[in-house]
Amino acid sequence: MNGFRSDRLKLSFKLSFTLLILFLWLLLPLAADEGLWPYNLVPKDYLAKKYNFKVTDEWLNHLRLSSIRFGGASASFVSPDGLVLTNHHVGRGAIQNLSTAERNLIKTGFYARTRDEELKCPGVQLWVLQEIEDVTDKVLGSEKPGMSAQEVLAARQKVISEIEKEASKTSGLRCQVVSLYSGGMYHLYKYKVYNDVRLVFAPEEEVAFFGGDPDNFTYPRYDLDIAIFRVYENGQPLKTPHYLKWKTSPLKEGDLVFCSGNPGSTGRLLTYDNLIFLRDVAYPFNIANLKRRQAMLHEYSKKGAEQARIALNTLFGVENSLKATIGYQSGLLDRNLMAKKQAEEKAIRQAIATSPELAKEFGQAWDEIAQAQNEYAAIYKEYMLFERGNAFDTVYFNLARAIVRTAARRDQQAPAEMPGRMPAEINDDFEIFKLTSSLQFLKEQLPDHQETKWILGCQSPEEVAKALITGTRLKDPEFRKKLTGGGAEAIYTCNDPMIKLALLVEPISQGLREIYQKKVQAVETKNGTLIARAIFKLKGTSIPPDATGTLRLSFGVVKGYVEDGKKIPFQTTFAGLYRKAQEKNFQSPWSLPERWLERKQALNLNVPLNFVATVDSIGGNSGSPVVNRKGELVGVLFDGNIQSLPTRFVYEDKIARSVMVHADGIIEALLKVYDARPLVDELLGKTGK
Repeated sequence: MNGFRSDRLKLSFKLSFTLLILFLWLLLPLAADEGLWPYNLVPKDYLAKKYNFKVTDEWLNHLRLSSIRFGGASASFVSPDGLVLTNHHVGRGAIQNLSTAERNLIKTGFYARTRDEELKCPGVQLWVLQEIEDVTDKVLGSEKPGMSAQEVLAARQKVISEIEKEASKTSGLRCQVVSLYSGGMYHLYKYKVYNDVRLVFAPEEEVAFFGGDPDNFTYPRYDLDIAIFRVYENGQPLKTPHYLKWKTSPLKEGDLVFCSGNPGSTGRLLTYDNLIFLRDVAYPFNIANLKRRQAMLHEYSKKGAEQARIALNTLFGVENSLKATIGYQSGLLDRNLMAKKQAEEKAIRQAIATSPELAKEFGQAWDEIAQAQNEYAAIYKEYMLFERGNAFDTVYFNLARAIVRTAARRDQQAPAEMPGRMPAEINDDFEIFKLTSSLQFLKEQLPDHQETKWILGCQSPEEVAKALITGTRLKDPEFRKKLTGGGAEAIYTCNDPMIKLALLVEPISQGLREIYQKKVQAVETKNGTLIARAIFKLKGTSIPPDATGTLRLSFGVVKGYVEDGKKIPFQTTFAGLYRKAQEKNFQSPWSLPERWLERKQALNLNVPLNFVATVDSIGGNSGSPVVNRKGELVGVLFDGNIQSLPTRFVYEDKIARSVMVHADGIIEALLKVYDARPLVDELLGKTGK
């Protein structure tokens, strides 16, 4: 009997040890160059060992201060006089706002030959990260033993608000606390924000987005997806010592390169149940909504050239999001990918279960997150339609809701920001068309819902949309000023139909928001932190955190790949651009601007236009500068191939690639097609004028 017990103990120990080894193996730094690394967590030892590259603090600080957050994407300083390089599709909102029916800069492009001709971009803000401070102990120290998930979330949010407020007051900078590792770590990011931004150069849409939606997320590509702006401070071009110099040596296959940008979000640390929720609930709904919006925008664009111009920017965003979401979903529909994620999680949970101490502290985390996904699934459709506003697709509703919520927060003596600016261009016909479509979507998705019946009554979605848009006075700045200044009394007694709609929707939105915060967000925050702590106990921070829309550094090598037995080259050329246009008979979206046809003979067709590398990236990295070991700019990231989309959840570098505009292609086009010698001289550092 004792011998049997001894054998069983030996077997138990052997199994536990095996599981622990497996767990540790799963968490070892990958041989691949995975990682969207915060600047204060860059794996210096890994780079030194694998690439014989010593990353210095000076090198990192210079690249960080040269990098820019441009809306929800990225950019960089490329001259000492405040020139900013990003993608055309990142800056297209600003370019669109500067356009009119008579002067369509999206179609014609733009080049300011003198600084007096540079066009000021209202509402554009560029953020530059000045400092990172670890505030993990302050945030997690707000928790007390025995707190519920909701109390933990509330305590953290309270101290985060205090940290941000105090830091902004003492530094004079824009400060944000960033959650990393599912709440296992918190960093305070301090930004300098620039508000005077002016357009310097933008190519025509035809060449910036050559191939259009059919070629989006594909490779080989042939896009000059760039735009150049300039930052001004006190009415003068910004003087900055931190900018990226142009490359001084050829870019070769196998070269180590770095990407510095603001990736939006990844889900590599999500639990298996998180992924099941995305696959079965969130993505199907979002894909259906995006397809609905895509069809609506195409229908509106067919009304005429002006309607097509008005819808173009929105359509680009919708089609880009649709293709990306379908790509993300394809990863979750891949049985091998999901099996790998499930096996990894199972190994981790079994390893924790072998230790009573670890099991007591961390064992319940996955089950509680699983329950939170069930809670979220029960309200997701309502949450998206009402709280996220998917049922009310018009800028007027967004503004009305902001005004209503601002008044409510002031009435509660809570901090509140003023509602945002109105867009530079609003077309009521377009707003009616969008709102009609989204109200129809509400009717289809929640036909028996009481709020649906109240909103639509006996009228059609189109009749309701027309009444709301034609009846609202929110376009009038004086009316908005009166409302925001009058507080809750002015809001509740206002007869504006859009304000009335926002007030009608607000109670259910608030209820859904509270359910989400208490039963989903709070549970995920508390238990995500527990899972992160388990990982930290075993591996520290050798595993990169998921992306959060904040500045990260990634790296990899310039490298082609093999697809279906065919070698795909690491770079494309101007010759390939013209060849593909000809193969497609120069038909849209493979047509070329007239000047590109006229200047073909002037170009060196062997100059590279685009290239690919294994650098890790995701949505939000668009516009990111890509640099070599010297920190010199070699390109600007604008896309990934279709195989890169599932890396949102599992990274691989066999075939997934990031796609960049080549630095040489930018200079060649500026010189030979646009006669932009002064701009090129500034980029190459030949003059400061």
